[in-house]
Amino acid sequence: MKKWTKKAAPEGRPEGEPDLSPYQRALRNRLLAAPVVPAPEPWRTVVLASVGGLLGIGFASHPDSGRDLVMVVSHDGHGLFDATTGEKIARDRDPDPGDSTPDAVADLTCPGLGPVSGSRVHIAGLFGGGLHTTTADGWVLEVVAPAWPNERVLLSRDGGLPHAGPHGEQWWHIFHSRCSELRAAGFSPSGRTVAVATSSDISLWTRGTDDAFSAAAPGRREPR
Repeated sequence: MKKWTKKAAPEGRPEGEPDLSPYQRALRNRLLAAPVVPAPEPWRTVVLASVGGLLGIGFASHPDSGRDLVMVVSHDGHGLFDATTGEKIARDRDPDPGDSTPDAVADLTCPGLGPVSGSRVHIAGLFGGGLHTTTADGWVLEVVAPAWPNERVLLSRDGGLPHAGPHGEQWWHIFHSRCSELRAAGFSPSGRTVAVATSSDISLWTRGTDDAFSAAAPGRREPR
């Protein structure tokens, strides 16, 4: 009588999980091989700022200029960045405990600060929520994890995965979360800003063209 033996699952793959198809394997390898590159024109890097204990981020619009603002919620309080200059324009180190994190309310919002005081800002991150992943003129932002848990952020103009065009020409690997947990990634509602937040930092890119937005106003000092 022939004795049947149970084959062990390949190392690194849970038993019962199907093998990747040749197409899936090729796509995964393509993503793994793509190095981090600068975002293409008209995008430019604005800031990479360390924010310890970052929980989430959200977008708002300046009530006077209309330019994008990014609110950051962390264990150390709330902060507000000008998304065009990278300047931190407001800081609250001791927010009300009932509003210190967005999970305290059903719509995942926190009270605005600085020029957006009196409003509430939707926050995406550790507690849920999300940011825009497309713009009206065809830019797409995606988060992929071909080597989970290290997630990668892809910017493209080719309609998104599977990215038939060449890397660096129609799609760009602009961020790799190697050391920190990704919290949120997306566009501002205006489509002029890309934000990527991890548990330890925030990165911003802008495609603003107004010269008035290219530098912080004279005499401004970062809140402490």
